[in-house]
Amino acid sequence: MTGRACRAAPLLLAAGLLAGCGQPLVLGEETLACEEGDAGLPANGVVLMAQSVPSAAWVPCLEAMPLGWDLAGLEATESSARFWLDSDRDGLRALEVELTASCDTTGATEIPSEREGMRRWERVEQVSPQYVGTRSYVFAGGCLRVLFRLSGENRSEPLAVATQGIGAVTRDRVRAAVLDQTDGQLQLDPPAGGR
Repeated sequence: MTGRACRAAPLLLAAGLLAGCGQPLVLGEETLACEEGDAGLPANGVVLMAQSVPSAAWVPCLEAMPLGWDLAGLEATESSARFWLDSDRDGLRALEVELTASCDTTGATEIPSEREGMRRWERVEQVSPQYVGTRSYVFAGGCLRVLFRLSGENRSEPLAVATQGIGAVTRDRVRAAVLDQTDGQLQLDPPAGGR
């Protein structure tokens, strides 16, 4: 973690998003919801992640949270963002999702991707006593990595969470959410020199 890391703050848009973060946020599934409220726009935590990696065409979000899983943390810096999920069966930080501008897929195997516009790479590092590995989705301007450290007996459910529970929205959709939530007063990607 760098000294520039910050935790998501309530009313991220009003607080200037990345500028001056520091207030703790009570995390819940809605913090990173792909669709929130009546308007169905991405939640503020998704906006924060998008601002951390301005080149990313896609931004991770949460579609649904199965029973026994909790959003346990969200961190964002000026060059990356991540969140992690705890499991009552697989332990703390069983899944960690990271958004960066690029990622190293050396040693990983490319497999068909279930996500349009993304290439998928898998690397398993350990199978016992924990199942440990990385699933990387590479796309224009970014990489969404899902790191898994699974301790439970049933490994198919946590990997299904990684595939189905963790979604992604386009940067254009996040941009529209910022404009909508601020009545056009703020932009996701301010003009050069405005950051």
